[in-house]
Amino acid sequence: MTSTLAGSAFDSLRHDAVPDQETLRRAYALPSDAAVRKQMTELTEQTKRLIGCSSLVLVASVDAEGNCDVSPRGGPAGFVAVLDDRTVAIPDATGNKRLDTLQNVVATGRAGLLFVIPGRTTTLRVNGRACVSTRPELLSQLTPVGKPPASALVLGIEEVYPHCPKSLLRGGAWKPEEWLPADAQPTSAEVTLAQLRMPELTIADIEQAEAESLKYRYE
Repeated sequence: MTSTLAGSAFDSLRHDAVPDQETLRRAYALPSDAAVRKQMTELTEQTKRLIGCSSLVLVASVDAEGNCDVSPRGGPAGFVAVLDDRTVAIPDATGNKRLDTLQNVVATGRAGLLFVIPGRTTTLRVNGRACVSTRPELLSQLTPVGKPPASALVLGIEEVYPHCPKSLLRGGAWKPEEWLPADAQPTSAEVTLAQLRMPELTIADIEQAEAESLKYRYE
């Protein structure tokens, strides 16, 4: 007997989804002149300062088959080095060692960055060519994120675009009074336990592993 799996909501919605860019554009007004004009191909002194204030950057990448990934990178403000007006470098901190982002960059030579400054509502989008470097003279000049990085993600800038603050304002990102209480969401350990699908593990096991991981996060 063959069972038929029900399709997802996506499978249903894609049947009458927007078919092309022309149809999409008809659903919106044209962008303002300022929204178009403020896109640049290199950093200004002001955008360099924004990068120097950022302690969090989200890195978007894609593999050769088109599978997308977005991963966070964090460090002290200024941990992303501005090498020149069209080049930045991100030291690779010790993480889960999956190397999803770095493998994607090696495969396609492309990446996109979104710089975030805690407590501030301006974000900066930087897209372009990308490579992974292990050159010692580069790694030695990067701000350590824990121990010295094994590699750096280097981005050759093709697009610089400062976003307006609307999304972070709408989300109340920096307004604690608008944040959900901690018990309104599953804990990190609860999420991990469900993802692992290993019945022999308990919440306590995961919590201990997380505590040890954070204790030795620079190793």
